[in-house]
Amino acid sequence: MASEGTYYVPEQSKLPIFASLGLFLTVFGAANWINGNDTGPVLFTCGSILFAYVLWVWFSTVISENMAGLNSAQLKRSYVWGMGWFIFSEVMFFAAFFGALWYVRNLALPWLGGEGAGAATNEFLWKGFEHTWPLMVTPDMAVNGEAARVTGPEQNMSFSTAGSLWTWLPFWNTVVLLTSSVTVHFAHTALKSAKRSAFNFWLGLTVGLGFLFLGLQAWEYVHAYNALGLTLDSGIYGTTFFMLTGFHGAHVTLGTIMLLIMFLRSVMKGHFKHDDCFGFESASWYWHFVDVVWVGLFIFVYILG
Repeated sequence: MASEGTYYVPEQSKLPIFASLGLFLTVFGAANWINGNDTGPVLFTCGSILFAYVLWVWFSTVISENMAGLNSAQLKRSYVWGMGWFIFSEVMFFAAFFGALWYVRNLALPWLGGEGAGAATNEFLWKGFEHTWPLMVTPDMAVNGEAARVTGPEQNMSFSTAGSLWTWLPFWNTVVLLTSSVTVHFAHTALKSAKRSAFNFWLGLTVGLGFLFLGLQAWEYVHAYNALGLTLDSGIYGTTFFMLTGFHGAHVTLGTIMLLIMFLRSVMKGHFKHDDCFGFESASWYWHFVDVVWVGLFIFVYILG
């Protein structure tokens, strides 16, 4: 059992090297996949599998060390700080994307439309283009008409185009995700009260809601591509829409996997106690962060157009 004044230092490991290799292959493969390279899907799949395997081995080792009592209070505090800084880095990640959306809507497009310092740009390059958001008519369409290489979508995803609130898919996405934030809080409360059955129930329900959200978002993407003409190629509106919602969907996927692993650890291994449950707590913090980001997306991407 580690004491308060000790800090457990693990043995040297090659896992960080393989983790870096897996991430490199994943990102490199994704870039090639997007650009139409046939090797992209293969590299992406191999990198993802390698990275997932490394994480499995790495976290299994950390869990075993904690179960063996090797983790001191000081080391556990470092885990808390590490997760805190990780979530902060994610906050800045999304802040950059929200900043890009603000820049496009409030500065770049008005300038292209001839407002302020963009008068000359509009007169000589994009004559006839008018700034609107969501951008349905791109500058290229305004100048070249049907011959434009970059065309806008046929319809946008904002609430102004919805038939009603009850048939609007983003509303139900929001209901599902906010409900999951409540259920994961109930799971946390149950664990702190040493109620294992209630903890498993609420955590399992949270995982189910996470997968439901991902299914609804996939449905939304299919609808956007097939019925609305909203794609990655449909101008800056399509690009920012899929950039923001897509990266958020990736974070929901990660959060759902994290919570699923915590659920399986509890059900199959009996892990977590009311006073030793950092693994679950860190995953729940991440899940609440993902929910807060979605509220911002719902307001600025869907409600405000």
